[in-house]
Amino acid sequence: MSQSLAMRAIRSPKSQRVIALAVLMLVGFAQLVAAEEKIIKSHGFSEFGELKYPEGFAHFDYVNPDAPKGGELSYAAQGTFDSFNPFTRQGRAGARSADQYESLLFPSYDEPASYYGLVAKSLEYPESQDWVIFNMRPEARFSDGSPVTAEDVVFSHNLLLDQGLQSYAEAVRKRIPKAEVLGPHRVKFHFAPDIPRRALITQVGGTPIFSKAWFEADPENRTLDKPRMEPGIGSAPYVLDSYDINRRVVYKRNPDYWGDAINVNVGRNNYDTIRIEYFSDSIAAMEAFKAGEFTFRQENNSKSWATSYDFPAISAGHVVKEELIDGDVPTASGFVMNMDRPQFADPRVREAVQLAFNFEWTNESLQYGLFQQRHSFWEGTPLEARGLPEGREREVLEALGDKLDPAILTSEPVMAHSSAADRQNDRRNLRAAMKLLDEAGWTVGNDGVRRNADGATLKIEFLSDDPVLDRIAMPFVDNLKTMGIEASYNRIDNAQFTLRRRERDFDIISGAYRTSLQPSTGLYQQYGMEAAAFSVFNPSGVNGPDIEALIDNIVAATEGDELTANARALDRVLRSKRFMVPTWYLGKHWVAYWDMYDYPENLPPYALGVEDLWWIDADKAAALKSSGALR
Repeated sequence: MSQSLAMRAIRSPKSQRVIALAVLMLVGFAQLVAAEEKIIKSHGFSEFGELKYPEGFAHFDYVNPDAPKGGELSYAAQGTFDSFNPFTRQGRAGARSADQYESLLFPSYDEPASYYGLVAKSLEYPESQDWVIFNMRPEARFSDGSPVTAEDVVFSHNLLLDQGLQSYAEAVRKRIPKAEVLGPHRVKFHFAPDIPRRALITQVGGTPIFSKAWFEADPENRTLDKPRMEPGIGSAPYVLDSYDINRRVVYKRNPDYWGDAINVNVGRNNYDTIRIEYFSDSIAAMEAFKAGEFTFRQENNSKSWATSYDFPAISAGHVVKEELIDGDVPTASGFVMNMDRPQFADPRVREAVQLAFNFEWTNESLQYGLFQQRHSFWEGTPLEARGLPEGREREVLEALGDKLDPAILTSEPVMAHSSAADRQNDRRNLRAAMKLLDEAGWTVGNDGVRRNADGATLKIEFLSDDPVLDRIAMPFVDNLKTMGIEASYNRIDNAQFTLRRRERDFDIISGAYRTSLQPSTGLYQQYGMEAAAFSVFNPSGVNGPDIEALIDNIVAATEGDELTANARALDRVLRSKRFMVPTWYLGKHWVAYWDMYDYPENLPPYALGVEDLWWIDADKAAALKSSGALR
């Protein structure tokens, strides 16, 4: 049939009726399928399995529902601040700046990846999870008394895309193309087709909610992409009370907070005020703690923990020193190499740098033997890669084809090397490291300095803003020098360090990658290819098609076993990249506090909860003051 005949046939009344009928049938079929898809309505959401807490639960198991309200939590922060906007790459935000904003959902501290309604009372979504609707609590209020509405939620989502961190915006925009107001307290998020559904609901459920009216009242100065001292308006239980730049920040509990009685808040948010005192270094902070200028201290310095807690208030029983179990995944911390630097392009150089660090000597000689060596990005969990790859993990790796280094299939995962504890520089490891540098083309000249074929010197600067790190990093730098590397240690002020870290203007820093038992879309910001050039969550800039494919698999996983296999595979691949010198982990919380704090009998495994689960014992506080121990 010619094109003209075909067109006439289509335009005939009979043909148009047939086409119209077919279209109606197709639409009807689509509507029938949509109508038959089960809509799930719930008080919470779990990425895997069932929620622990049923609808209408009274409170979380790990809280004290009768915890008294009152008193003050006070602790120290180190460094400086020049902003109360935590959502910008510029400036350094004051402590707790982001905590003034609530979200639709709130995480449980005793279940991985489980969330319950906070500003949202309930949610509903199809089995396909193509969208989600949140039914908000009409009683929710911002700190100025105005209602929290669906308009505010949609505004906040869009503002983060337009003015927030680029790595966040790029990732979210592709996955969540539309947020829609369905009513004053009803909001819908649409998810892009043909992408995995994992963590999308929790992504939008965890988005901070800003006041649209507050931002629109002064759009030129009230933005997310610039530092500002105005804190903004949130709906959380605490609001900014006062501040003294670089010295102190004080928050007070909002007496008109809307959410005290809802189940996820029972037993929480117990202090009248939270005060954060700023110090230039840890020594000054420790002396202030001894004097009672602040009353709670979470210790992170092994030397201080081992030697500094012998002052009179300890002996008199006025200060309590405790070790509390930390059941969360240890943070993957270490000395991070900037993969954008040309001297780290060869993996043999990165391995040589790793070999220069002596964990055993550092731990025994400088850290009182208090730490354990970290090997894995999921240390001590079921997601840690062990032994040769087998079973589903091996299948996952084999499916990567030529994206994968074939040696990974026949090797055990890269482990942190062992070193002799009796001397700073393990000669065996340094010889192995120098051989690797030779092989990589960095040879030693007559002056003892390593250069490549172009005559460029092998230089490595260790950048820091933490005086506590001096005694740990400098022996490591000395070992690098022993190998012929022109290494240096440069400690700069907090503001400079923050800027250089954000701009990835460094060779090596002490850094970390946070991990979880339910890894998901956040992995794209940490290790993804698109965000690698600018993500503040990926200090090394590490990425690759092998990593990307495994992240895709993890995000797409709908079964726990599939998640585990792919996470183990990713752990194995990340360790093989050698972009970080793994250092140590503790597996517990070191805390010291003036004896007026108390906490629930069953602290949850995934949070210490000092700021929201603990409380002040008024009688003990009064006794400390009447005795003269505290002012």
